[in-house]
This record gives sequence, C-alpha cells and structure tokens, in this order.
Amino acid sequence: MNLTTQAILALSPILVAAILLVKFRWPARRTMPLVYVMTLAIAIFVWGVPWVEGIASTIQGLFITFDILYIIFGAILLLNVLKYSGAITAIRNGFSDISSDRRVQVVIIAWLFGAFIEGAAGFGTPAAIVAPLMLALGFPAMAAVMLGMMVQSTPVTFGAVGTPILVGVTGGLQNPEMTAALAQNGMTFHDYLQLITVNVAIIHGIIGTFIPLFMCAMMTRFFGENKSWKEGLAIWPFAIFGGLAFTIPYLLTGIFLGPEFPSLLGALIGIAIVVTVAKKGILLPKKTWDFPNKDQWPSFWMGGITVDNAPKIPASPAGGQKNEMSIFRAWLPYLLVAVILVISRLPQLPVKSMLLSITVGWENILGTYINAKSTPLYLPGSILIFVVVITFFIHKMKYSDLKKALGESSKMIVGAGFVLVFTIPMVRVYINSGSNLSGLSSMPLAMAEWVAGSVGNIWPLFAPTIGALGAFIAGSNTVSNLMFSLFQFGVAERLAMSGVLIVSLQAVGAAAGNMIAIHNVVAASATVGMLGQEGNILRKTIIPTIYYVLFAGILGIIAVDLLGAFDPITMK
Repeated sequence: MNLTTQAILALSPILVAAILLVKFRWPARRTMPLVYVMTLAIAIFVWGVPWVEGIASTIQGLFITFDILYIIFGAILLLNVLKYSGAITAIRNGFSDISSDRRVQVVIIAWLFGAFIEGAAGFGTPAAIVAPLMLALGFPAMAAVMLGMMVQSTPVTFGAVGTPILVGVTGGLQNPEMTAALAQNGMTFHDYLQLITVNVAIIHGIIGTFIPLFMCAMMTRFFGENKSWKEGLAIWPFAIFGGLAFTIPYLLTGIFLGPEFPSLLGALIGIAIVVTVAKKGILLPKKTWDFPNKDQWPSFWMGGITVDNAPKIPASPAGGQKNEMSIFRAWLPYLLVAVILVISRLPQLPVKSMLLSITVGWENILGTYINAKSTPLYLPGSILIFVVVITFFIHKMKYSDLKKALGESSKMIVGAGFVLVFTIPMVRVYINSGSNLSGLSSMPLAMAEWVAGSVGNIWPLFAPTIGALGAFIAGSNTVSNLMFSLFQFGVAERLAMSGVLIVSLQAVGAAAGNMIAIHNVVAASATVGMLGQEGNILRKTIIPTIYYVLFAGILGIIAVDLLGAFDPITMK
C-alpha cells in the first residue's frame, strides 16, 4: 500500500465527519459514533492493529473523556450557581455604568469579560454568556452573537483553565516513543508542553492584541448607521490598550505559571486596568458612538428575545432572592478559583504533590502496552466544585437554587458527554495505530509523511488552518488538538522543523477556528433567540478567522526561516 493510499484512508474518517457535519448538517451525536466505528475498522482491518489494542485505546480515550467532562461540569456548574445566586446580574450591572460608547463596552464586556469566562469555563461558554449580556445592554442580537464569537480566539487555547493544552495537546501528542526521546535529552513531557505553551502565548499575544480593535471595526461596519470601518478604527488607542492589558499579563503568565492561567489572570488584570482607565475617560474618543435608532434596525438584526429597559437590579432574580450583592462578592468565586489554581500548581508548595498523589488508572490495559491515568483531585474540575461549595455559603443560597444549577449543568454534560465518548476514543485509536501487524506508521504519521512530501517547507503557513478546520468540524480547540497534534508533529519531524513551533501553530489555529465552530454559533444564537441566522453570522466571523490563521502562518514562516528554531526531538 503506497503512501498516498495510506494518507487517503487515514484521512477518510475526518473527511466523512466534515461532510456529514457541514454538508448534510448531521448533529455530532449521530456523526461521531459512525466515525468512531469507521476509524476502528480501518485501524483493525487495514493497519492490522490487534482488536484488543483497539479496545484498549478506546478505554484510554474514556479516561481522557472523563477528565474533559469533569472540567466542563465544574465550570458550567459554577456559572449556573452564580446565575441563581444573582452574581451574574450584579456583574452585568457593574459593567453597564462604565461608558455609553458601544465601542468601549465591546472592549470591556465582549473582549475582557468574555476572555475571563473563556479562561474559567471554555467550551463555547463565552458567547453563550456575553451575547445575552450585550443584548440586555441594548446591542442588536446579531451583533451580540458576532462579538461573542470573536472573543473565542486568543483566550481559547488556555480556556477552561488550560484544557486545550493540558488535555488536548497532551492527549493528542504524548506517546511512549516521545517520552523516551525526551528523556534522552533530559526532559519530561511536561517540559515539552511548557515550551509549546510559551510559543502559543507569544503568537497569540502578537495577533490577539488587535482583536478588540477588529471587534469595534466589525461592529461599526456591519451594524452602524454609516456602515463605516473608520468609526470603529477611531477608537484604536483605547482598543489597542485593551488588547495589551490582556495580552501582556497573558504572555507573562504563560511563561512563568503555565497553561492553566493565561486567559484567567490576563482577563482579571485587564478588566481591573481597563475599567479604571475608562472611568477616568483616558484614551477615549471625544465622539461617542452608538447604534442607529432601534426602529431603523433591519429585522435580521433582531432575535426572538428582547430586553427593553431592563431594570439594573431585577426585583426577582433567578434564585428568587432580593439581589443586593456587591460587585466584590459577585466576583469572589472567580477570584477564589484563580487563587486556588495558582496555589495548587506551584511546585514550591506541598499542595500540588498532595493532589497528584491520588490517581485512578489502568496499567497495561487488557494486557497491552496502553496505559490510562487520571488525577481527579488535581483536575481543575475539583477546584471549581470546591469553589461552588464555598459560593453556596458566601452567597447565602437556597438548596433549591443549588439543585436547579446542578440539574441544568448535568443536562449540558449529558449532551456533550455522548459526543465525546466517541470522539476521544476515536482520536486515541488514531494515535495508537502505530502498533500494528502491517509495519505501517500510525495513521496521523501516514498523513504527515504525505503532507511533508507534497507541501514542503511552507507548511508553517498552512498549519494554523488545519487547527482551525479541526475546531470548525469538532467545535472544540481541545478536540482539534487531540485529532491533529501528532499529525502536525509528524510533519515537523519529516521536514526537520521545530515540532514545538508547528504544534503551537496547530493550537493557535484551533483557537481561531472556534470563531466559526458551528455548534458554538448555534449555542450563542439560541441564547438571544436567533436560531436560523447561523449562516449570516458565519459569513461575518470568517473574516477575523482568516485574519488569525493567515497572520499565525506568516509568523510561523518567519520563525522558521529567519529566526530558526530548536526542538529537542525533531531538530537535534
């Protein structure tokens, strides 16, 4: 079987997934079980993977699925608890009085608050939270969804306290051969992952600084009375400042603390700085910008949900309690998440080793070489749930409110869980297919060998687009990284490029692809009553997506051609 045939067969499950999801609009819950079975069949009957190893890879994938779902559940549960305690309402009201200029509101709410929600929860949550918040502040529903989707770019790689790196890249890249190769160079996989984290933070930091300005320009162009890019660009001093207020601490956090914290801490620091500057009127344009009068809005701007002059503090918030919550108390749970995460990740403190001491695993699954392990107490999900318990008391909640939050969160997990139960095992079958009776390279490496021979040294230009394609198909940076990290590493190895750099470009592109991830658009649209308008939104969000992957690719070319790059495995 020649290399082209191998590559086509290896790629076929991904192509089938793309066709069913995009062309035929099948839901992921129907598509992914079929694609999993197809992948397993190709691995066993074409690659010659023993069936027991295929089942062992599936079990290994289920361990990873648990880690992902546990993190998602903790993040969504905390968000729902804050909704029922009235904290989200207090946070919203705290934003509404800062400035009447819609461009300022975009920088603070869509960009910085959206980035914070991404850092804390991830998985499409920012758009689902930011869109209705902006609708409540008087934004057109379509503008709210577009802006909520655009924030799902720079913060996404480190969203859900680092899940796309910690679970996505680790699960998609780590294997015994790589671990052994790193050990020969005196490194651990954790060290290698930190190199990727730093590269990702640098690339995102350069490109993402301009996203707030891009947001403002998109808003004034598509939703302004004059349809003007210039009116959005006029706020460039404040928008660039807002970008830097996030990306500088984001970059420093990635370098010194690791992948869990850049989006979370970058956004917290950015909000504190930018809100202070906005309240003092610093860097703001003299002329305030607003949407045209509401009676001039075309019907497709508006959804089925309207918020007309909503009172700042509802008489009966979700929890049915009188909302007298201070801004500090509303934000306190997220501050606790950030503090506890930092404490639990610092190697100088005993907390990290204590949490890591509790493991659940299966060595040599079914007698194979395949292992699986989870450290549940160390996962961010445990920290988020711990903060939920604290929040229940400090926000003086009722048990009925906590029960409602648990119910809503559990329903969301059931939907996501069914898809991931097939998607992640599929990825592990791909990765472990190198252990076969046919003497073939693993399926991702077969694709990588073909790409390396066909594209050559300009691959860094295309690497982010592959990541974005994976996120578009799967709706997740994490799953895109699981699917393509080993493929990207394989291309780098065959082209004698830095695997760290190419995998970093994959992660950056996968983050950008969230701006066009179909089910993220659907989820955000549903929150403002805009189901059915997904096509119009995607035609807008494809613009910043192209900007992101193009400039990431250009930075990749520059890094390879002009700066050179070292990798302890691919470039000795």
